[in-house]
Amino acid sequence: MTFDEAVAAVSEWGEPRVVGPRPHSPLVTVSSTVDEVAFQILLEEEDRVTAIELWWPGEEQRSSTRVLLDGEDVFTTPARQILEHAAARGWTVEDAQTENPVIPGVSLGFTRQTSQEMPRDSDGRLMYFTSVLVGGEEYFDFRADLPT
Repeated sequence: MTFDEAVAAVSEWGEPRVVGPRPHSPLVTVSSTVDEVAFQILLEEEDRVTAIELWWPGEEQRSSTRVLLDGEDVFTTPARQILEHAAARGWTVEDAQTENPVIPGVSLGFTRQTSQEMPRDSDGRLMYFTSVLVGGEEYFDFRADLPT
């Protein structure tokens, strides 16, 4: 999808916010919010969408929108459970960066970072993910030793 197509696709939900490119970075983001779920469309290479990231609504905010992975809500199912189920499916889970685990072969990336008060697991990490990024086919391959 091109930049113009991305802007047109999200404009029906309101005026999107566009940031970039900047002198030091070619990244362009097209951002909007639907039902309290924020999302960013990332254009990291020329004029093409490379990823889409969805963000949890935030502390004390509610949304009727559910972001599902294999039937589990990414923002209300414990992060540990989502990663265990992904591994049980045979997917490679790369979690050396515990706050930002990824599933390279499926091109999913998660964030466990927020400045808000959220429950933590026994390791002190946030119990739930705060964002999920869906990238192109090889988006996270740099984080795993995947055969090419």
